[in-house]
Amino acid sequence: MEQKLIMKKYEGNPMSTSKNRWLIALSAICIHLSIGAAYAYSVYTNPLVNSLGWSVSSVTIAFTVMMVLGGASAAIFGRFVERSGPRKSAMIAALLFGLGQAGSGFAVSIDSLILFILTYGLLSGVGLGIGYIAPVSTLVKWFPDRRGLATGMAVLGFGTGALITAPLAAAFMETLGISTTFYILGTSYFVLMILGALYIAPPPKGWLPRGMTHSETAPTEKKINDLSSLTAKKAVKTKHFWMLWTIMLINTSAGIMMISVASPMAQKIGGLSIASAAVMVGLMGIFNGAGRIGWAAASDYLSRPVVFIIFFVIQLVAFITLPNISSALVFQALIFLVVSCYGGGFSNLPAFIADLFGTKELGAIHGYLLTTWSLGGLLGPTLVSQIYAATESYIPVFYVFTFLIIIALVIAVLLKADVRRIQKQQRTSTAAGLQ
Repeated sequence: MEQKLIMKKYEGNPMSTSKNRWLIALSAICIHLSIGAAYAYSVYTNPLVNSLGWSVSSVTIAFTVMMVLGGASAAIFGRFVERSGPRKSAMIAALLFGLGQAGSGFAVSIDSLILFILTYGLLSGVGLGIGYIAPVSTLVKWFPDRRGLATGMAVLGFGTGALITAPLAAAFMETLGISTTFYILGTSYFVLMILGALYIAPPPKGWLPRGMTHSETAPTEKKINDLSSLTAKKAVKTKHFWMLWTIMLINTSAGIMMISVASPMAQKIGGLSIASAAVMVGLMGIFNGAGRIGWAAASDYLSRPVVFIIFFVIQLVAFITLPNISSALVFQALIFLVVSCYGGGFSNLPAFIADLFGTKELGAIHGYLLTTWSLGGLLGPTLVSQIYAATESYIPVFYVFTFLIIIALVIAVLLKADVRRIQKQQRTSTAAGLQ
């Protein structure tokens, strides 16, 4: 009788909103597509250096500041996003990111490197961090049955934003100039993000999609899928948080390391020509994006812990094999797999958080875990540059990362075992309660 009453409560919820969850996903994609333009930064480097005389290292500072602040601001403003809701947060992100991009055009017009770093690096970086996490917790709540797919769609937008922006920015700069390009793109990002922000909203409390409400075990499955329902303050005190933080840091560091030296590494170890290495770098962007949606969708069937174990098995094989590769095709295939794992880590992270800690303060917890993005962005490139400077070879880099990947694999296996143990306890207690 009690179970039937619970069922009735859930069956009344699906039609209590006029929002379409697939349009919510599209809104999230609009936001992530805009901020994902950050990965197209390299197209600005040569034009800025050639037209203004700024050094390459100076121009790179703006991108470094943006990337570091992207992860840091996600952590700092995670609780703000939870309190303010996705719409207000996304609007603030649109204002900061759009203003930062358009302001970069003004900085270029007056030849001010400091202002460029403040606009492109600081303003856009904070907007990037807030915009990244703003729609994610909302998407997870709209797609409790397809958490991986939902977050994968949004983060796919982030991964593919550069593919759209890069050719547009290059064409605009050639015909309209650098400043005008930043004005046009900054305004476009603002409009696209505002359009996404205006529609996005969380579902009504207790809402579940129709497919879940028709199942007699829907309430039970929901409890089993979420191991707990914790605030961000409590979540960071658990061992699960730090296990997930560690494997994300290693996965991110390995991926960014590979991305940062892909072209010279491919030429030196894989035997690729400069042109072939350039093509490989372009294809890496596609695999980065494909990995975000592919691995996220797979995690809905395989489970998040299993997918992360697969990530580290793939990377372990890759890092052991790459130093001894004689085939350029096999070398590139392994690089593409590693990059897909890098993208897949980001798309699986929000769903994994929901599985472990619930959706109560998912945005804030997600922000804390994205500190691995900032730290990995510093750790990966720093390790590879320091090792190469000391040895004049990329081979030792693979040995160092092999060791780190083994650590991550062990932690991922332990986390999976812990998740299964808790799920078994929950099923036992639920079955006992229904008798």
